[in-house]
Amino acid sequence: MSERLLPPALDEVRAHEDEMVALRRQIHANPELGFEEHATSELVAERLSRWGWEVHRGLGGTGVVGTLKVGDSARRIGLRADMDALPMTETADRPWASKVFGKMHACGHDGHTAMLLSAARHLAATRRFDGTVHAVFQPAEEGLAGARKMLEDGFLERFPCDAIFGMHNAPGLPEGQFMAVPGFAMASADTCIIRITGQGGHGGLPQNTVDPIVAGSAIVMALQSIVARNVPPLQTGIVSVGAFLAGDAPNVIPGTAELRLTVRAMQPEVRDLLERRITELAQAQAASFGAQAEVSYQRRYPVLRNSPEHTRFCLELVRDWLGDSGLVEQAEPVTASEDFAFFLEKIPGCFMNIGNGVGSVGGCSVHNTRYDFNDRVLSTGASYWVKLVERWLAP
Repeated sequence: MSERLLPPALDEVRAHEDEMVALRRQIHANPELGFEEHATSELVAERLSRWGWEVHRGLGGTGVVGTLKVGDSARRIGLRADMDALPMTETADRPWASKVFGKMHACGHDGHTAMLLSAARHLAATRRFDGTVHAVFQPAEEGLAGARKMLEDGFLERFPCDAIFGMHNAPGLPEGQFMAVPGFAMASADTCIIRITGQGGHGGLPQNTVDPIVAGSAIVMALQSIVARNVPPLQTGIVSVGAFLAGDAPNVIPGTAELRLTVRAMQPEVRDLLERRITELAQAQAASFGAQAEVSYQRRYPVLRNSPEHTRFCLELVRDWLGDSGLVEQAEPVTASEDFAFFLEKIPGCFMNIGNGVGSVGGCSVHNTRYDFNDRVLSTGASYWVKLVERWLAP
């Protein structure tokens, strides 16, 4: 550990920090992709059972839910951590670096799992609350909608919650500092594939073809008008063309072309607008060149909306614990996406960020091959979970 002052944490949680850091690094060294988290879920289930939690497995395939009931209160809350890794090759030289080529924990889900496990150990040992806690260890957050799968498998019917809370590490924020935005806090993330069909032919005889590249280029330019002229100026929409695929030879006009888009919005109504206008523009532009456009719009993750009431509760909790310095000033929404949004569509709650650090200690961006969760904030995050439970379910 660094000699710099550690971020605040409960002494009882800090007492088990070495064990929890070792556990986090074990998960980091053995990453598993979405819906393949077999060893990770086995480790989680074994620890929860050892500490006295009732353990349920199988929701979402590899999901784990631990339940701990104390007292007679009917109040119930959920705490969620994600477990999956990314299909990336780690390039940093650490003793606990990934042992699996092409897979690594590049988003800190190993740390999220360890923080919630650390809190679960403490809650089971102290039992200073009145009600039911569901510790939700979710698979497949990275693009595979594991939260939606758990809901489809009956999460709410089997583990009803009055509120649900999530947390994610945030490189670039001072370590151990917290941030949450009430209302729409993270963007929806959709994928759109536009397939343009023309008539191929010789590049020297363009008059005998219907060029899908020209039609596709016009579509790319027309798409830029949607945010500029259809989305209200005080709302947010993003339409980005990430790939334009067409042809192989310089003297051949291909018969087809394909555009691949990421589409994001901060309001559900803007999301609907973007889908409608992309389809209308693509088809109209293609038709103007004598081509056809087939639009496949894939809704992936919804807008993440934090309940203002629950967010205020969480921010006040942090302020009472750490003072104003424990919170990020003037927190703003971000256009990244997060499948915890599926839970928040069904249950009110709050998605919190905890600073992973800046510069050389914790500042490396997520989804980077040199990223690592900052172990210095593990006990701080676990203490936040404990304080949240003990205040929300206060006897």
